[in-house]
Amino acid sequence: MHRRVFQTAILFFLQVALVFGSWAQPAMALTDEQKLLNEAWRIVNRSYVDDTFNHRNWRSIREQTIKAPLSDREQTYTAIQEMLANLDDPFTRLLKPEQYRSLQVNTSGELTGVGLQIAIDPQTNTLTVIAPISGSPADKAGIQPLDRILKIDGTPTSELSLDEAATKMRGRAGTAVTLTLGREGRESPQDIELVRDRIALNPVYAELQSGPENLPVGYIRLSQFSANATAEVSNAIDRLEKQGAAAYILDLRNNPGGLLQSGIEIARLWIDSGTIVYTVNRQGVLGSFDAYGQALTGDPLIVLVNKGTASASEILAGALQDNGRAKLVGEKTFGKGLIQSLFDLSDGSGLAVTVAKYQTPNHTDIHKMGIAPDRVVPLESITRDQIGTAADLQYQAALQLLTEKTIMAKSLVSSQ
Repeated sequence: MHRRVFQTAILFFLQVALVFGSWAQPAMALTDEQKLLNEAWRIVNRSYVDDTFNHRNWRSIREQTIKAPLSDREQTYTAIQEMLANLDDPFTRLLKPEQYRSLQVNTSGELTGVGLQIAIDPQTNTLTVIAPISGSPADKAGIQPLDRILKIDGTPTSELSLDEAATKMRGRAGTAVTLTLGREGRESPQDIELVRDRIALNPVYAELQSGPENLPVGYIRLSQFSANATAEVSNAIDRLEKQGAAAYILDLRNNPGGLLQSGIEIARLWIDSGTIVYTVNRQGVLGSFDAYGQALTGDPLIVLVNKGTASASEILAGALQDNGRAKLVGEKTFGKGLIQSLFDLSDGSGLAVTVAKYQTPNHTDIHKMGIAPDRVVPLESITRDQIGTAADLQYQAALQLLTEKTIMAKSLVSSQ
């Protein structure tokens, strides 16, 4: 009897549950705006280099953000940007459709603007100059690495994203833009008006120079790791070898980087074998790029670096230094050792996401640390025309070091 009553009660409970269940509303479908936000969240969730997400609960951030009312696309973009801000990583960012398209012009051909490579300083959160492009309006105006850009045409850069700041500095050739700059040691900010111009990315300058004791020195200045940089450096070495170069100076000062693959391929021009760079992803797995085959020259090599030497330039400098192929002369480098990948979003916008970081062959973490030169020589203020001359103290120190290395090599040969 009790068992039948119990079974009847269970049956009644199931019937009630089914009836009330039929009254429940189905799960609400995501709107187009929520879908886009969720798309961005998923990309970061599976790809970001730090699986702690800056020690934040990434799933909880999604749940909170997606509940907010998103009535139009601009509100969605703002929500995505606020979500990404939790990572405290200025290099992981949303690129609106126009910004995403304009990003494609940065590594080849020509662009129009003032010629500055910029970054957000992760320690001060300030828009900072990595380096001016050689021959650009910014270069001719004397803007230097680590100058802080405080305003662009009166707009505080603290209110702008990295890409918004870059967009404001681009524009038609012949138009003007005013930058308010701060510099260490300068009491007050300075306004500089720049006239935008076409900026051709000609990455390589090379010539045979005469060093101390008539040492024939091949001088190569590399200003950008663009798509054609490897071929240009290769051609320069080949030409200088035929002209009788017995030693080389590779000038990477104010080179803000560019294409990672170009940096790796250029390292292979100088190194027979050995690791060029390690990459470390969120699992801690090490991938590596190595040199193979014969270098184009085995002549002594000095690399010039400074505070504007960044990213792919640091990879090349670190590879040459750690493999014992070259000595570095100058100042500690900028310290950008993160790898970003670009991801398409369904509306034509995109995400730049930090997916890995670099380490030199000796497992030195480049990011925020930079690479220390073998011989520290502060850079005096010189004009563009004084680079590679008697007024260039870093260049003169490189020549002196080359002479010492060449004399030592000759003495070793004669003693055998």
